Amino acid sequence: MLEKIPLEAFRVFDAAARAMNFSRAGRELNITQAAVSRRIKGLEDHLGAPLFTRRGRNLGLTPEGERLFQRVRATLEYLEESLEPFRAGTGEIISIAASGSISHLWLGKRLRDFGKESPGISVRLLTTDVHSELASETNDLIIIYSTGEHPRWNLTPLMKEVLVPIASPDYLASRGLDPQALTSADIAGLDLIDYERANAHWISFRQWFGRIGDPLKGKLPRPRLSFSTYIMAVEAALRGEGIALGSLGLIDEYLHSGALVTIGSDRVESGFGYYLGAPRFRTLSPEAGQLHRHLLANE
Repeated sequence: MLEKIPLEAFRVFDAAARAMNFSRAGRELNITQAAVSRRIKGLEDHLGAPLFTRRGRNLGLTPEGERLFQRVRATLEYLEESLEPFRAGTGEIISIAASGSISHLWLGKRLRDFGKESPGISVRLLTTDVHSELASETNDLIIIYSTGEHPRWNLTPLMKEVLVPIASPDYLASRGLDPQALTSADIAGLDLIDYERANAHWISFRQWFGRIGDPLKGKLPRPRLSFSTYIMAVEAALRGEGIALGSLGLIDEYLHSGALVTIGSDRVESGFGYYLGAPRFRTLSPEAGQLHRHLLANE
């Protein structure tokens, strides 16, 4: 059906539905009221259904017209957004990709600060835990969980991964616990909050208890709560629901504010970390280079 309908008819219909007046729609589109009326009548004929109710000078949308208007408006808005990078004078749009945890806990604030410093530069953030999407060369910059080598990206370290149990002061106080006096065996007996490992290299409590200096013996504890994402586990710890694993670089702000505290003396360095990537085989735009420098200066 679509190949038989002039696409302009949908623009005319959209303008008429927004204005509820054919004359105003014509002025917006720089055509006559009669031309608007003809295009609407042609669209109705193609569709086999009335789109407007007409009572004298008053217009309204029929149920079919309302459904079509919602879809046409969404489609035109999407097209307008897609054309934004081609609009003269709008400047570069930088695309950066990062995992959900670092986007939420570390990157978001730095992008807001960058926006204040460079209001003329737009940034598009892709948040994903799928490695192929993170490392896609359609991105200008990436932040990936890595050991520091990648065939297509030049990686600069932002933070190494150091994992330590964390909890809110309220959770510890309600149980009369001294966070620094707790041993790994003590921690294992408390309310553990864990998360699903979407990457074979990620470390949850099971791996953590096996890597500490004095590995836990016997049956490993089962977490009281387990979430699909790391962010949800941290948020549960903030609410005082138990003890989660903290990646120190990611939760730095919560530690400085006192919203979370570290527990015990055991630390595990995974050998991985978070790295800022710039393309190995193409030159960064000046705007992307500016964001690259900003993120390294604020690591």
